[in-house]
Amino acid sequence: MADFYRDLVRILQANGCYIVRQGKGSHEIWYSPVSNRNVTVPRATQSRHTANEVLKQAGLEKAF
Repeated sequence: MADFYRDLVRILQANGCYIVRQGKGSHEIWYSPVSNRNVTVPRATQSRHTANEVLKQAGLEKAF
């Protein structure tokens, strides 16, 4: 299976998002200045649907 976490982080950082804190388990909480809200990012993002949903919540376009 593909691992989308690394590419997802690159896209988030390129759009001004930054990590706020570690969440529970293998999740991270990121802040998106585009949507002005926090977004939960799983470190084991193996589904393109999950990766695209994170981008959608961050106010960004689909990339996967």
